[in-house]
Amino acid sequence: MTRDGRRLRGRSRRTGTPRGSGAQPAGTALRAVGLTRSYGRGESLLWAVDRVDLDVPAGQTLAVTGPSGCGKSTLLQLLGGLDRPTEGEVWLGGRRIDHLGERALAGLRCRSVGFVFQSFHLMDELTAAENVELPALLAGSSPRAARRRAAGLLDRVGLADRARHLPSELSGGQRQRVAIARALVNEPLVVLADEPTGNLDSAATRDILHLFDELRAAGQTLVMATHDERVAATADRVVSLRDGVPVDDTRLADDAGAGLGALLSWED
Repeated sequence: MTRDGRRLRGRSRRTGTPRGSGAQPAGTALRAVGLTRSYGRGESLLWAVDRVDLDVPAGQTLAVTGPSGCGKSTLLQLLGGLDRPTEGEVWLGGRRIDHLGERALAGLRCRSVGFVFQSFHLMDELTAAENVELPALLAGSSPRAARRRAAGLLDRVGLADRARHLPSELSGGQRQRVAIARALVNEPLVVLADEPTGNLDSAATRDILHLFDELRAAGQTLVMATHDERVAATADRVVSLRDGVPVDDTRLADDAGAGLGALLSWED
């Protein structure tokens, strides 16, 4: 059955430790073992993510693709600790995180995970610089250090001259660049980007993917959920989901310039 009505009855409860359970291998930034997220109960039970096993090496750019409703966003939320799995394990930087308490999990998200959302999720009443500074302040940085880090990142994403502008005074592409700078301010182990170009025009999408390619070249671990094949083509690896289950895992060209080459080959 499809996800609209899949496995609503007759599914048995799984028990025991997922296959492959245990600390993640050396050099792995992110690991999922038997990762499952279900909603509802009884006749209305649905699986958004269904027994996903995934290892993301440090420095890899991974694109998670598939049609709307296939579980891409849910998977990213589970990997980043924004949601808790029904079953399975999530490991980040060698530490299992799915069983942490709320305070410990919030602290880990702030320090080790950078989130980039399709809808930006900027604070409307804060300037671009203040939006970028905020996670650093929450992580315990001094105001001076947070300002210095924010200024450097806004310069890196080409927005040094817009630092004092409110989100309402920025274009969609500029707001997404602020969101990327905010995601990087605490030098996270992993950046998770959920449909980061979904609300952008072609020109802004090119700018964002240039930034992602720079992150890729710099060795930043990046996981992107996208339905856009052009975006996926800039990654090192593509995992395709259908009904919450991985159906394909493809390693793209090892050439370090492959992502940027795919980007520049687009037709306007």
